[in-house]
Amino acid sequence: MITYNADGIDMPKIRKREITAWIKAVAAVHGRRVGEIGYMFVDDEKILDVNREYLGHDYYTDIITFDYDEGNVISGDLVISLDTVKSNAGLFGKEYEEELHRVIIHGILHLCGINDKGPGEREIMEAEENRALDMLTELKRGAESVDK
Repeated sequence: MITYNADGIDMPKIRKREITAWIKAVAAVHGRRVGEIGYMFVDDEKILDVNREYLGHDYYTDIITFDYDEGNVISGDLVISLDTVKSNAGLFGKEYEEELHRVIIHGILHLCGINDKGPGEREIMEAEENRALDMLTELKRGAESVDK
């Protein structure tokens, strides 16, 4: 089960059913099943508090992933700062929605075992993010053709 909540901010306009189906499809590509996934959308100040309290980091970030995986079942809590997502979209010249989707799936990819801190890992993560975003585009196209 995947849940979506917001703390102290407005919930982002996402198509929950579509995003949930996409997350499950991405997990399946990596040989995983989805267990309990909880998304919490927050502002910069809240994610800074979480980063300090749970990780001992004193900086802003777009996402923090708490991994509770068991075997091939991914589970976790994902805290996303919509402030940072918005500023990163501008910084990288991307649409806000695309950057939000990238961050949403970034956490799932971490739960699937993909890291981004070591040598060469960032490039692997970016390639997997792009692959997942392409999957979302295909899911949307499929849904549109069914609607017609």
